[in-house]
Amino acid sequence: TDGARPKRIDQKSASVTNLSLAGMGHLGYRDSPMQNVITLVANRNRTALSEDHLTAARTAARRAGAVPSADTKTLARGWAAEFIADDATQLALIAALEDAPGLDGIDRAVQAPEGRRKQVLVSDMDSTMIQNETLDTLATALGFGDAVMAITARSMAGELDFVESLRARVALLKGYQATESMAVVMDQILHTNGAERAVKTMVANGALCALVSGGFTFTTEVVHAQQGFQEHAANTLEIGDDGCFTGNLTGKIVGRATKLEILDEMCIRQAVPRSGAAAVGDGANDLDMLTAAGLGIGFFPKPIVREQTRVRIEHTDMTALLFYQGYSEDEFAI
Repeated sequence: TDGARPKRIDQKSASVTNLSLAGMGHLGYRDSPMQNVITLVANRNRTALSEDHLTAARTAARRAGAVPSADTKTLARGWAAEFIADDATQLALIAALEDAPGLDGIDRAVQAPEGRRKQVLVSDMDSTMIQNETLDTLATALGFGDAVMAITARSMAGELDFVESLRARVALLKGYQATESMAVVMDQILHTNGAERAVKTMVANGALCALVSGGFTFTTEVVHAQQGFQEHAANTLEIGDDGCFTGNLTGKIVGRATKLEILDEMCIRQAVPRSGAAAVGDGANDLDMLTAAGLGIGFFPKPIVREQTRVRIEHTDMTALLFYQGYSEDEFAI
């Protein structure tokens, strides 16, 4: 950044009309044969990406009716590579790769070759850009973690309304001292491997990146700056004059719909359609933005998210967000 204070997204202005997005629709997955790029990413600390993996992917592509190129573009030796596959639908290729033997532990993506480098990134925070669930960590520190974690799990699985479950969990904080509790959470934050690398590389290439969380501003205002996001949005815990949580939230709730509103608003600011945006998340409250963005990535996704996202990171780290956009290792900002 240029040293100015990173921006917190104004929730009141983060909504757009359908009219303002006219002509900026999401391209979606195409159901006619076309040229595609197949990207493979390995966890090279466990198993390096090898010629055997590429052969397995090409064999799967042929089963889908594609003509795979013999040429391989290495993005990072032993880590990521990609090749062109002609004359098959994206859905057929995705299905063939999903069931392909020889690709265990390998993340993969199938995309059209054009427009892969995105100019907008909206990412969830909890269990995505950080390894924690903030509210679970806070409740555990206060002694009632199991009760809150059970509600969180059901909410992220889509079994409970996110906003109602959030209010119910926050209500349990009432009467507990705020500053000390929040400090305990911040001391336990674990950043996801590759997160800072991915965000700072995208920013260096002109992208507008926002950390948008159903968690809390006391975490996002620190994490977004550490990882290189320009903006952030989250929920604000109300603290009373006695320094204790009131059990309430202040301001507009950041939930499933808000995340999509923010993605749309950022696309307008960057003058790109939704296809020019990437979104990353793991839970049900991320689904609207994940299915709208040109590159919607389920990051170690909950089952409901896995079912509805065709690009996922399930074996590696956030660096795959860059590889899926065609960045090579020598282009990383850090």
